[in-house]
Amino acid sequence: MCLFIETIRIEDGKVYNLDYHIERFDRTRAIFWKDSAPIDLRALISPQSLAGVYKCRVVYGKEIEEITYVPYQMRDVSSLRLVVADTVDYTYKSTNRENLNALYAQRKTADDVLIVKDGCLTDTSIANVALYDGKMWCTPSHPLLRGTKRAELLDKKIIVEKDIPQAHLGKYSKIMLFNAMIDWGCIILPVDDKHLIL
Repeated sequence: MCLFIETIRIEDGKVYNLDYHIERFDRTRAIFWKDSAPIDLRALISPQSLAGVYKCRVVYGKEIEEITYVPYQMRDVSSLRLVVADTVDYTYKSTNRENLNALYAQRKTADDVLIVKDGCLTDTSIANVALYDGKMWCTPSHPLLRGTKRAELLDKKIIVEKDIPQAHLGKYSKIMLFNAMIDWGCIILPVDDKHLIL
């Protein structure tokens, strides 16, 4: 059985989106270890003395394996290569990223990949995405991973779910990348041939 991960943003001692991480942590453990005793994740995160932006990484199975805190440096992403992967599955945020790493290796001169599954956009190798149609930000209805930041943005109605076929990319002007560590608005690319490479 592989292990799972929660990646939690901590900025100047403040823990972000912890309720969403706890919900996914509890749900994953309940699916894979139905008889597992509850773990109070909130009580185990201790960021009080951390100044700046840190990535708290919780590795767990039936029990917590490790909790680490490392300074966070956002990866520069200014171009995405579209890659097709109809069989890729990353429903649960696990330590096994072999399939995603293999897709990332196909980026060539681009900074990351934008993964197309069954003809529709999903995610990059590290982030959920949303595309702007001139009125609203739309996020793929069937992402590879239902991220915690994505859940928050949906709850706040900042984004809406929609199937986004690759063939309809021309209907959108911008694409934004986001995850627990990459805040909303930090990485926005134009939808054009320079930034989205087929």
